[in-house]
Amino acid sequence: MEDIIGVVALAAVLLFFMYQKPKTKRFKLPPGPSPLPLNPQRFFAGWAKKYGPILSYKIGTRTMVVISSAELAKELLKMQDVNFADRPPHRGHEFISYCRRDHMALNHYTPYYREIRKMGMNHLFSPTARRMMNKINKAADKSEVVDISELMLTFTNSVVCRQAFGKKYNEDGEEMKRFIKIIYGTQSVLGNIFFSDFFPYSSFLDDLSGLTVYMKECFERQDTYIQEIVNETLDPKRFKPETESMIDLLMEIYKEQPFASEFTVDNDIVVAGTDTAAAAVVWGMTYLMKYPQVMKNAQAEVRDYMKEQGLTFVTEEDVKNLPYFRALVKETLRIEPVIPLLIPRACIQDTKIAGYDIPAGTTVNVNAWAVSRDEKEWGPNPDEFRPERFLEKEVDFKGTDYEFIPFGSGRR
Repeated sequence: MEDIIGVVALAAVLLFFMYQKPKTKRFKLPPGPSPLPLNPQRFFAGWAKKYGPILSYKIGTRTMVVISSAELAKELLKMQDVNFADRPPHRGHEFISYCRRDHMALNHYTPYYREIRKMGMNHLFSPTARRMMNKINKAADKSEVVDISELMLTFTNSVVCRQAFGKKYNEDGEEMKRFIKIIYGTQSVLGNIFFSDFFPYSSFLDDLSGLTVYMKECFERQDTYIQEIVNETLDPKRFKPETESMIDLLMEIYKEQPFASEFTVDNDIVVAGTDTAAAAVVWGMTYLMKYPQVMKNAQAEVRDYMKEQGLTFVTEEDVKNLPYFRALVKETLRIEPVIPLLIPRACIQDTKIAGYDIPAGTTVNVNAWAVSRDEKEWGPNPDEFRPERFLEKEVDFKGTDYEFIPFGSGRR
């Protein structure tokens, strides 16, 4: 969850209750702007049409900038990526991630971050680790489809638990419920508004609102859970599964190559890999139901390929031979990116973008939802769900094509 989403969402709720009137009595009020919606990416996209692809606004003492075009996203994420590699202040982020030491996505751009990121790139995402993750995925239990949203959330939670901790949870068991409660608590803290982030000397308001107590409770649940996992992993009597988990890999790396600075267990995979993966699948299924011809085209391609190859099922390795299916996945991520507003960045030094001054400390958001609808890149009908556009245009989602950045780009 992005903190800017939490800011706008809460503002929308407050505006609703402040201005809601009884239906039997209506007033002729002075003109003014529309209330903030619960979909800030759409709201900012509307602002971009009025003010341009780069705009700014204020929340308390904080200056916020939103970028909504592929051209300026490239300027920020590639040409000036080092200067925008930091994260803005957020009390919840600081607290829940051990002062930003165990959450790679939230760390400040420091030598420690660069050290742990290098470790992640060289080890956690090496070919060996990827093969390990594939084995874990193949070992996932089969379940009957009841509710696609609930099914995919449970499935991705199960896969993430196996990848990160090497633990298999019963889908309806108490441990899975505990895990989900911890994840949701952590995500809510990451997305919450803290008065002290926008108004100096106002941390007492966080205390009065109950945010501080809630944050500490979520942190304690997370900390206790992770410590239990670490203790199990370090237990010499522990039965070691055939397929290693991420935490096994982390511990082995630490034994062989200790960090110059303090090492903590990272929880990026757990927090970021649960509901986002499920959301992507659910959006894909939603659009397939809305566009049955697209579903028929994808089914025909898969069935023809299986018949040609004599297969009874397809694997991840077969996807490279299914161009329409790949285009379908990309189009889903384009039209409904799972992170509509990328995690905010903080400007390190004074700079300029598109001729405008961006002072140091400014919080900058890239509106990936708006970028993926940039008519300069996607033509006159960017809201149309059409996988064929990716057959006509070779675009990858690794972050090098800035009109398509569902997972972000650059050093962060």
